[in-house]
Amino acid sequence: MSKVKKKRLGFVLDMTPLVDITFLLLTFFMFTAKFRSEAESQQKFVIKRPRTQVDTSKLPEKDLVMIKIGIDTVRLDTAYYISMINEKDVAEFARQMMALNFPNATDRTALFKITDSLWLGKAIEHTRGINPRAVYAIDADRRLPYRWVETAINEMRKRRATSFRFVTDKKQ
Repeated sequence: MSKVKKKRLGFVLDMTPLVDITFLLLTFFMFTAKFRSEAESQQKFVIKRPRTQVDTSKLPEKDLVMIKIGIDTVRLDTAYYISMINEKDVAEFARQMMALNFPNATDRTALFKITDSLWLGKAIEHTRGINPRAVYAIDADRRLPYRWVETAINEMRKRRATSFRFVTDKKQ
């Protein structure tokens, strides 16, 4: 004989206790939350950012001091290579570097290889004296550690040559 199946009774859920607990938890968190006062929400400092713009212009043809930071392929050491563009500035720079007894400086030297920051600072100071309107450009090898560029920037800052450009390649 077959069994008689019982009818399923409907399932009833009373939502009243669930709503009561939800409101109790909500009021508990509202009363225990600490709101910030106006004094706490205000900043205690102000940041003034410099105004900048993207400069896609080319380097000037004259009044330029180029500081190249590269790796010597023969000796595998890193050095600063500093030069000026104008011919009369180049001649005056060579004379001043010879007067300072810079190693291997002649009256025909146009590019000076500098390995320490002391000579770099002296060279920057003399280029500012030769041509105060000169624009500085830093051209660095991407494989170099940043400290080489940072040293050049710090020496320029000490000599008040704070306006300079970075030489970069365009992205393809």
